[in-house]
Parts: sequence; structure tokens; C-alpha cells
Amino acid sequence: MSDSRPLQGLTVLELGQLLAGPFCGFMLAGFGATVIKVEPPGTGDAIRSWRVLDDDGTSLWWRSLARDKYSVTADLRREAGREIVRDLIRSGVDVVIENFRPGRMEAWDLGPDDLHAIDPRVILVRISGYGQDGPYAARPGFANIAEAFAGFRHLTAEPGRPPVRGGVSLGDTTAGLHAAYATLAAVYERDVGGSGKGQVIDVALYESMFNMMESLLPEYDRKGVVRQPTGGALPGIVPSNTYACIDGRIVIGANSTRLFVALMKLIGRADLAEDPTLATNDGRSARAQLLDEAIEAWTSTRACADALEALRDAEVPSGPINTIADIAADPHVQARAMMPKLPLPSGDMLRVPAVVPKMSRTPPGSRWLGPELGEHNLEIYGTRLGYDRETLEALREAEVI
Repeated sequence: MSDSRPLQGLTVLELGQLLAGPFCGFMLAGFGATVIKVEPPGTGDAIRSWRVLDDDGTSLWWRSLARDKYSVTADLRREAGREIVRDLIRSGVDVVIENFRPGRMEAWDLGPDDLHAIDPRVILVRISGYGQDGPYAARPGFANIAEAFAGFRHLTAEPGRPPVRGGVSLGDTTAGLHAAYATLAAVYERDVGGSGKGQVIDVALYESMFNMMESLLPEYDRKGVVRQPTGGALPGIVPSNTYACIDGRIVIGANSTRLFVALMKLIGRADLAEDPTLATNDGRSARAQLLDEAIEAWTSTRACADALEALRDAEVPSGPINTIADIAADPHVQARAMMPKLPLPSGDMLRVPAVVPKMSRTPPGSRWLGPELGEHNLEIYGTRLGYDRETLEALREAEVI
């Protein structure tokens, strides 16, 4: 990895826990920002103990998500802990990320007005379920609630069956990506645009998901269409679905006319390839069930590997439905350096997903895994803030850090 990363020199203070705020911080850290994560003493971020734990009791998810962050502790429920946050801002912080329920930061005297009184250049990134205002602002909101509220969960089902979740917290990570994107826009406006002023970024989980819902709203607004769940198919884009093989399922996307013709010829349905009513996507969409049945009549007689090989030879976009074991063994994933190894405290190496996207001159990357709780207290509080050992010891004895 290059010694130069694009966000070097940008300092971020991460106050939020769980996923949306930390994912924003993860993205910024991966591209070179100095991210100082403030955690409650004793327990730390909840993700430290979520999902599969390593031999030392620390979540492997934490090790991945908190890469390249500096962990310090401060009890924000106490004034002494909040004063540490103010001192960190005085030390020269560009961005503060928080994802508490709206009103919490103001109750702590750490709201926008408070922070800008310390440093008017600070950019405050606020992530919540429903946003900082509006009738639902005070409601608690998590990823699954945001996905349902924004219309996404309504579509994640087979017709006539209950919705299912995607297996990961899309509402959180999508909000984190929106937050990181808006953070860089605000930094650009402040530093390159020349305003020299910070601002507040208001990220709502449901709005981030709603922003990804493609044509859902304009179709309803103009034509009264309420899109319904269609399982593995993508409505209005045909053929694009999952199809059964002898030993599993594969995904095929042949939704341009050229690809459709190639696919129909491959499966022995030249009659469909030559049907003028199927020459355009709207015609194919009207007969989606017929086309899916024709495709599955072909795939269902073949093993996944054989079907995919034939589809690749015909240059029809297709692919397997991979497990993580499949991904970890895949030669393309390995060739793209998508699984870097970093050392655990035990000395063992841990593979984690690479920071993406790639950049040719100043690539992102990771230098260390998620740290131990408070691992950088001395480095940050001592070196950056100038706290002496007596001050640190007093804060430790009072359980502020």
C-alpha cells in the first residue's frame, strides 16, 4: 500500500456506536483519515461482542469494522467525559460523527451550536433513524426498521409470502455510505470552496434506503403503480432472475435485446429469439413468466458449473450464488487482492474485506485491525491533548476513561 492516502490530514471524531456511524468512520479511515473513536469505558462499542467471537472474546466483526481507528474511552454521560470531547475538538478536529437519538447531543451540551462555538470549522455528521426533525425524529430507528419504512422490505419476498431481510444491515451501511459521501462534499465546500465554515449533515437511515429505491416513487406518482414483491426477479427488466439447476441455483441477467437473443439461442429457443413481440424490454416484461420457464427448463437439466460455463461461452452475464467459502476460494477475488491479512493481538493473521473502491495513485487500505478498548488513551490524550499521567490516572480512577 502507498504511504500516501487521499484523506491523510483529515481528523475525524467518532462518537456513535453500533453500525451506521462506525461504518462511515470505517470508510473515512480506510482512505487515510485519522479516526478517533470514543467508546464508553468498561463495555466499549456494542459490536465488540456481537456475532462470532474470537478466542479472546472479541468480535471478529469488530476487528474488521474498526480497522485503522484509534480507540479512546470517555463516559459521555458525565461532564468530565464530555469535556474530553470538547478538548479533542479544540485540538483540531475536522469532522464529528454521532448517531445517538436526536436531542441527546444537545442534552449533553455537544449540539451543533456548542461545537461551532468551540470551532466553527467542525462538520457535524448526525445519523439517526428518521432524521433530526419531523414528527418521527424522536423515534428509535434501526436498520431493519428503516428498510421496512423506506419500502425496501416490501419487495424482498416471493409473491404471497412474508418479507425477508437481506441477511446484513443494509439500512446501516447504506446510511454510512451516504454519510461518508456527504462528509467529503462538506469538506470540499469548506476547504476548496473557501467558505471556511463547518455545517451539519443530517443523515436518516430511512432516507438513505429510500434514495436507493430507483423508480418506485415516480412510477407511483405518475401511473399509480405500487410495485409488488417478485422474489428473485427484477420487475420490468427481463430476463433477470435466479434459476434452478440440478445442484443449486444460478443468476442470469440477459435484459438487453442482444443478450436475450444470445440466451434464447443457447437454450434452444430460436423461436423466442426471433419473436418480434420480444424484441424490446417492454414486450419481454409482459411475458416474463413464459421466458423464466423456458430458461429454467434448460438450467434444470444441468449442474450449476456446466450451465455457467455454457453461459460464459455465449457471453451471457451469469454467475453463481456464492457462500463466503466460495468467495474465499475464488481466484478472481484473490487476484483482485480483496482479502488482505492483518495481525491479531495473538499474532495470528486475519483475512478481512479490502477497503474499496481501488485507486491508482493513492489507494485505500488498512494498517491495523480494530483495536483493544482504550488502546490509544495515552497516545491521544497524552500526546494530542497534553494530559499528564496524573490527570489520566485521576480520570481512570474516577472511571471517566
